[in-house]
Amino acid sequence: MVSDPVSDMLARLRNAISARHDRTVVPASRLKLRVAEILKSEGYVSDVREVQGDKGHKAIEIVLKYGNDRKCAIDGLRRVSKPGRRVYVGHDDIPHVIAGMGISILSTSSGVMTDDQARRSRVGGEILCEVW
Repeated sequence: MVSDPVSDMLARLRNAISARHDRTVVPASRLKLRVAEILKSEGYVSDVREVQGDKGHKAIEIVLKYGNDRKCAIDGLRRVSKPGRRVYVGHDDIPHVIAGMGISILSTSSGVMTDDQARRSRVGGEILCEVW
């Protein structure tokens, strides 16, 4: 059993990127599916779909996006809030990732959203991860 499912998802993405795989599969949950959908809507991955995984469990297949030079659209992933140290911010204190070149993904009372959406909606929450 994994104690931090979001960290596991980010580690699988990081490993797939470093191995130049076209896709990766992670065990499904609503939170991980929403994070993957945000990565797709922001242009970091090509496609996200739910598939039947091992032993009949649901899984999420994430198709990675590469350029012509086989450079991945994702340069880095960082888990911010961890089980041992949760990081909460108000809408005024949401940090900009690499001067606005990256995104933060937050879990708010209005759902999981990007830092830009949270600022516009004027809601704070827990910073799950940063992507650039």
